[in-house]
Amino acid sequence: MKKLFLMVLLIVGMVALAACSSGDEASSGSNSEGSSGSSGADKITAWAWDPAFNIAALNKAKEAYSGDGEYEVEIIENAQDDIIQKLNTGLSSGTTKGMPNIVLIEDYRAQSFLQAYPDAFHPLTDVINSDDFAEYKIATTSFDGEQYGLPFDSGVAGLYVRTDYLEEAGYTVEDVTNITWDEYIEVGKKVKEATGKNMLTLDPNDLAQVRMMIQTTGSWYVQEDGSTPNLADNEALAKGFETYKKMMDEDIAKIVSDWSQFVGAFNSGDVASVPTGNWITPSVKQATDQSGKWAVVPMPRLDMDGAVNASNLGGSSWYVLNVDGKEEAADFLLNTFGSNPDLYQTLVKDIGAIGTYSAAAEGDAFAVEDEFFSGQQIISDFSQWTDEIPGVNYGLHTYAIEDILVTGMQDYLNGAELSKVLENAQSQAEAQLK
Repeated sequence: MKKLFLMVLLIVGMVALAACSSGDEASSGSNSEGSSGSSGADKITAWAWDPAFNIAALNKAKEAYSGDGEYEVEIIENAQDDIIQKLNTGLSSGTTKGMPNIVLIEDYRAQSFLQAYPDAFHPLTDVINSDDFAEYKIATTSFDGEQYGLPFDSGVAGLYVRTDYLEEAGYTVEDVTNITWDEYIEVGKKVKEATGKNMLTLDPNDLAQVRMMIQTTGSWYVQEDGSTPNLADNEALAKGFETYKKMMDEDIAKIVSDWSQFVGAFNSGDVASVPTGNWITPSVKQATDQSGKWAVVPMPRLDMDGAVNASNLGGSSWYVLNVDGKEEAADFLLNTFGSNPDLYQTLVKDIGAIGTYSAAAEGDAFAVEDEFFSGQQIISDFSQWTDEIPGVNYGLHTYAIEDILVTGMQDYLNGAELSKVLENAQSQAEAQLK
């Protein structure tokens, strides 16, 4: 009986030990996949690209952090392409080992990650107030009823114009404010006749201009589901192609093939305007001898019902991965980019980054008069135009579809019928992007 009693005690002890061990393993496994409880992390990591812009913004955020958390924020610089590759490799393998807590993702690419790996990202729905940010960014940073991204910088576009060239052609800044692309082309013809200068640059291998054109109508390369190609019957896209070709046919465009040629064209005075994202401002101001000769007005719109003089090119947002430290990462974002208008004043003054946090627009930094632009409050203007940008679902395939459209544009410029070009692009997209 004594031996039997000892054996029973031994079995009970082994069972209890196994239960405790199993509980510890389950808890550990849950944390590694991102449990709902706080991990109490003492360090979080953030991945971003561009040391002069995004990395600098993170460092400013560390200095401005106003929460109660006690943790270190490690910032790791990666090229944007490297971040995309590492995320795809890690998340597709089902492991989050080596992944950061916070990652910056370009808005054009965000939906491809959110729809492919929704469980890999920590929802911020109950962390931030999405109403505090520019509405057009929310369609990009949310999925399936959840808000995943904290909207960061605005890619709000503007039409940078040489006021001296306009005057030579008999125009004022008001004459190019809130115009259509067709009206823009007519101005370009007169400017070239009067000054010999082209109106803008175009790169036949880069359809950024078309991208900005169609967003003025609230249209995109895909339908509302974010995945079905929307090319063959896309009225805005057809109008964008026609407008692009018209600028080429009217000979108002200087052809460039890379970034240095693009910047060189306006720094050297070879073009009269630059329709692009606000991030070009520092490059425009590199030509100090042109101070006082530039202004910025709203983007031209396509001549279609519902189109507006506001569009976007670029921009990115912050995301939290569903790994240990996600609560601390969310806390860091909330108490910096998510609620601190003073931080955005610093970003504008020190980096030139225009955020999409609406409350920040009330600050003094946004009202500064820029001497280079003859005292224009360009940051305030860009901020106002940000609120007018039509929200679209960039979906999963922006760059893949654009690769197809670049070839289609070449065919169209060489004489192919537009309807056939877009039908062929639709067929290729449907075949390649299943």
